Amino acid sequence: MQAFDPAQTGPGCGLIQAVGAIAAGDNRFCDSDSGRSITLKPNVTKASSIVWFRLDLRLADNPALQTAVAHGGPVVPVFIYAPGEEAPWEPGAASRWWLHQSLASFQARLRAAGSRLIIRLGPSLGTLKDLLKETGANSVFWNHCYEPAVIARDAKVKEALRAEGFQAESFNAGLLHEPWTIKNQSGKPFQVFTPFWRNCLARPGPGTPVPAPRKLTAPQSSVKSLPLDALELLPRINWAGGLRAAWTPGEVGAAENLGQFLAKAFDAYGVQRNRPDLLGTSRLSPHLHFGELSPRQVWHGLARFASKRELSSTQWRSSQFLTELGWREFAHHLLFHFPHTPNEPLRADFKKFPWRKDPSSLRAWQRGCTGYPIVDAGMRELWSTGWMHNRVRMIVASFLIKDLLLAWTEGARWFWDTLVDADLAQNTLGWQWTAGCGGDASPFFRVFNPVSQGQKFDPLGNYVRRWCPELSELPDKWIHQPWAAPSPVKYPPPIVSHVVAREVALEAFARIKSVPL
Repeated sequence: MQAFDPAQTGPGCGLIQAVGAIAAGDNRFCDSDSGRSITLKPNVTKASSIVWFRLDLRLADNPALQTAVAHGGPVVPVFIYAPGEEAPWEPGAASRWWLHQSLASFQARLRAAGSRLIIRLGPSLGTLKDLLKETGANSVFWNHCYEPAVIARDAKVKEALRAEGFQAESFNAGLLHEPWTIKNQSGKPFQVFTPFWRNCLARPGPGTPVPAPRKLTAPQSSVKSLPLDALELLPRINWAGGLRAAWTPGEVGAAENLGQFLAKAFDAYGVQRNRPDLLGTSRLSPHLHFGELSPRQVWHGLARFASKRELSSTQWRSSQFLTELGWREFAHHLLFHFPHTPNEPLRADFKKFPWRKDPSSLRAWQRGCTGYPIVDAGMRELWSTGWMHNRVRMIVASFLIKDLLLAWTEGARWFWDTLVDADLAQNTLGWQWTAGCGGDASPFFRVFNPVSQGQKFDPLGNYVRRWCPELSELPDKWIHQPWAAPSPVKYPPPIVSHVVAREVALEAFARIKSVPL
């Protein structure tokens, strides 16, 4: 699994500084995989370089692209669709929809820069070898992904290409810090967020993002590309109308989202981020997952905004918004060091948990027909838009796990297929946090009451009324417990009593504490 060599990681090897050195004429740089010093092979013939794009669909702040440009010669932008190489976590339906839109936007960005995207189907290694022959390129550059299957695949690709004499290098474009560079005082990975993030903040801030190249030389016309539609990413049945209405995938849309959030919602984020009835969050998660925006761009965008607002460094660096970016880093830290966690609990005692099998209740949860309006509203928002407010994600997860006693993996799989921001690291952390079986997890005995959670975070019922229109005329007093209204309401009755379910869940938890591993 160790595609990288954290033991060789050294200080002073930031990619931004490395790219700057190359652009300045220094052909020495740091391989982000190992931290070792690398000297670029002299590109006397100005041979082409291939840039293998994956979850980094942007031109700005893209170390692999910048390295290829500085290397000299034409740049061949390539996207290879090989979902089988990501098994068992191939992209879900909502992610495939976003990927299609993001690739279309990225194609337009490349055309504006004078280039074009070469689209191929996998396998990745064989396709890259074909492209090296077709283009006469002598190097392949790409940016890291952190899913266990992809790490293993990338290591094999790099080894095979180097064995044939090609230059193959990869870089950090998606995190503030590589997962293997952050260690606790014992030299081990962190499992608790607060000391992890404190460690991150004590380090120098990320380098300044590199701007997009203004001009790129297009690949030779003889290098053929599949049309985007050949990847068959879009649904055969047109269910994506709500996604189209809610999102603008792509690098431009990502930058606009960040700017609008900072201007309109940052100041109140610490309070309003828990209110699904308000536009209080950034909604940057899918843009970050697909690499349309980098965390370095978010960091420096916030720093510039804070400077204009005369906020101190302490103020913006300790802000709740930046802390949420830290949770994203923490999720990738855990996934890298504990690659089994997408399918198994980090806390081994939870392997003995007596999960129920109840397809009927699972289906009711998926459809947003549990009888608990805040849960149903969240699940319906997810189905319509491919996204769900983070507070509501915690509520619906708690309901599945602790009210229905269904395995957290059932929820993780459903989210994986329906979220446009489905990210293996964050999806795993989120579900294990709620289940109490992951890193820095919420205690299992913390069981969210779906009624009181709705009353607290959707006090006027506006969120519920939007996604559960059959309750639109119900007074505020009953909006989160329609079964208690004095007049009958045409709404599904609760599929479980929360009071009873809570006691059953706590009894099940008590049993695993007494079962030997």
